[in-house]
Amino acid sequence: MAVGLAASVLPDLDLIWFYLVDNRQSVHHAYLFHWPLFWVALAGLALGAARLARIRGAAPFIAVALAALLLHLALDSIAGGIAWAAPFSDLKLNLVQVPARHGWWVWNFVLHWTFGLELAILAAAGVALWRDTRAARRPAIA
Repeated sequence: MAVGLAASVLPDLDLIWFYLVDNRQSVHHAYLFHWPLFWVALAGLALGAARLARIRGAAPFIAVALAALLLHLALDSIAGGIAWAAPFSDLKLNLVQVPARHGWWVWNFVLHWTFGLELAILAAAGVALWRDTRAARRPAIA
């Protein structure tokens, strides 16, 4: 679980570059950390390194990390646009376009229906967590 949660935020580490170096000149989804093939290649290298180093049991952790990373990018593809074949193609895929209707760009996303989808995902996670914690408190029936 910890590996998946940590890996799921890795693509957004490019925001550090976006704000501190690039001065918000480019859309951060265009950076290397938002290239799915980068993460697939890195996972392959990690798996190869683990095998060379004879680290047993690394494959499931690498698989969970890659799944979390790709899920992040798939969710970004709903409205953000991800270049799934980068660096071989710069074609960005996204399910919907978020129109620029409001002065501050953040409101364009917050007031779009896709934000409701994100809130629904959070609510489902909250319900699942609540159920799991309730089930964990129940005494076991012998």
